[in-house]
Amino acid sequence: MSIQIQKSFAAGETENKNAVEPGILYLVATPIGNLEDMTYRAVRTLQECDILAAEDTRQTRKLLNHFEITPRKLVSYHEHNKKASGPELIRLICEGQSLALVSDAGLPAISDPGQDLVQLALEQGVRVVPIPGANAALSALIASGLSTERFTFIGFLPRDTKGQEEILQGARAAEGTLLFYESPHRVIKTLKAMLEHLGNRSVVLARELTKRHEEWLRGTIEEALLWLEEHPPLGEYCIVLQGQSASEAKAEANEWWQQMTIEEHVAHYEEREQLPRKDAMKKAAKDRGLSKRDVYQALL
Repeated sequence: MSIQIQKSFAAGETENKNAVEPGILYLVATPIGNLEDMTYRAVRTLQECDILAAEDTRQTRKLLNHFEITPRKLVSYHEHNKKASGPELIRLICEGQSLALVSDAGLPAISDPGQDLVQLALEQGVRVVPIPGANAALSALIASGLSTERFTFIGFLPRDTKGQEEILQGARAAEGTLLFYESPHRVIKTLKAMLEHLGNRSVVLARELTKRHEEWLRGTIEEALLWLEEHPPLGEYCIVLQGQSASEAKAEANEWWQQMTIEEHVAHYEEREQLPRKDAMKKAAKDRGLSKRDVYQALL
């Protein structure tokens, strides 16, 4: 892939406050609950763009009506029609029309098919401009009380048990805070999976963010499960989960291969990480504090 440089607005100009420049894909943040979180820039962009693409047009119309916005053209773009409508939307942008993409709540392209439209746009050299605003995961993080120095956004876990296990095991050694989304009917199952694979860590459950019934639950995973047994889950949840400390991560990293032979250690990297044998030997040598030559000799 060759390097790509994007100048979002014409050289020597600031953003035109009276017109949206054509031929741009705008990613417009919408409120996650409280309509007062809509920005002036977001309202203006939705008013001035040639096309508004929405995840759910019925939901978006409620927002448009509240702010007295009459879109020039409103179309649907969602998980089930993205393969057909995505290329057509990009074609219209390439012909000079401006398009604003919105999700039902929060930032487009986060846990929704907006990511696919962005990739299509960039492949065609279309400028992609974010219109920032509310985001549920970061809102939950900053008020959680857990570390904000480093974090990993995971979003919704897969529905199947095997997929959940793969994601959680992969995140097990992450030192930063982990951010998840979950629906009310699956949050208990998800917390039980976290307890099984990650242990009884500190967790924060934030539900109905920015809405009238906003609520925060702070404690351990076990305490959260006990609470939810007596208080049935309601509303959409953000789960903010404590990551491993640096010392815990280092200790675990030093332990996982202890019971392996050198040959098994090298094979692990070849099979699990698809590394060439030479690179697998080098990595195993580093883990064990050996030279690559020592590993090579042991495998003869």
